[in-house]
Amino acid sequence: MSGLPASPADWTVRALDLGGVADKAGLMDRIAGALALPSWFGRNWDALADVLGDHQLMPEGAAVLVVSGWRDFEARNAGEWATAVEVFDQAAAITVLLSLGGSDDHPRQGP
Repeated sequence: MSGLPASPADWTVRALDLGGVADKAGLMDRIAGALALPSWFGRNWDALADVLGDHQLMPEGAAVLVVSGWRDFEARNAGEWATAVEVFDQAAAITVLLSLGGSDDHPRQGP
């Protein structure tokens, strides 16, 4: 994963909302839409790793992808989510951040 620049003003942020995504195909479609990937994007793990490592395909500047609504996808597709996280972690051309809060679907537990 690439490092974030010191100032958020330098970030080029894209949002990836996984709310309602049921499977890997839906995940790949949402990623393609969020990052405006070309039509030839293969929608498989190797193709995703390739595009996330290609600076020419990512937004200009310090590219950041903020993923929200991922908890339900993880619960339904634990293996696919683990692979996605591994691919996100290896991304050389974009930093992927997982949003941990702000969802009414997952109220905080505890005190």
